[in-house]
Amino acid sequence: MSKREDRGFVVWFTGLSGAGKSTIADALAPELRAAGRKVELLDGDVVRTHLSKGLGFSREDRDTNIARIAFVAHLLARNGVAVLVSAISPYRETREAARKTIGDFVEVHVAPPLEECIRRDTKGLYKKALAGEIPQFTGISDPYEPPESPELAIDTSRETVDASVARVLAKLVELGRLDTLASPPIQDATAL
Repeated sequence: MSKREDRGFVVWFTGLSGAGKSTIADALAPELRAAGRKVELLDGDVVRTHLSKGLGFSREDRDTNIARIAFVAHLLARNGVAVLVSAISPYRETREAARKTIGDFVEVHVAPPLEECIRRDTKGLYKKALAGEIPQFTGISDPYEPPESPELAIDTSRETVDASVARVLAKLVELGRLDTLASPPIQDATAL
């Protein structure tokens, strides 16, 4: 195993509900495994259910949830795991604290327009939030602070999942987190 394979890293997907964070992470995981990496996915909803049960959606509770995700991601990454975090993580300050905790942190802003997230809303959360039934809903009644300088920004309304995954892989190679890929990433960013 090369030194690069010994070193873990965290790809932190941030964006609104329905942006495509988990979809990209789920599609990226098998590509990283095929490249010989140990991979773990930390989905914000799953972590909230198991590790952060009982937390609400106040800013303090959201920050606590993100701090817990960052701590687990750090432990995994320092043990050579490629960690894919999919969490709304709405506040810049909290994401920056996660970056400091983790160290080897690659921020990917998954950023389709809000209208696209609303259109994709299979759980009906945006409809409820717009009707005032869900208080503190990120992007509607609670702020989302977009990253000011993420390593990568992806508009999932303008490119396919495969193209998004290819862009993340290319960025990981560019940043030295992965060796050159065996097969070149897809160059076509064809609209959906």
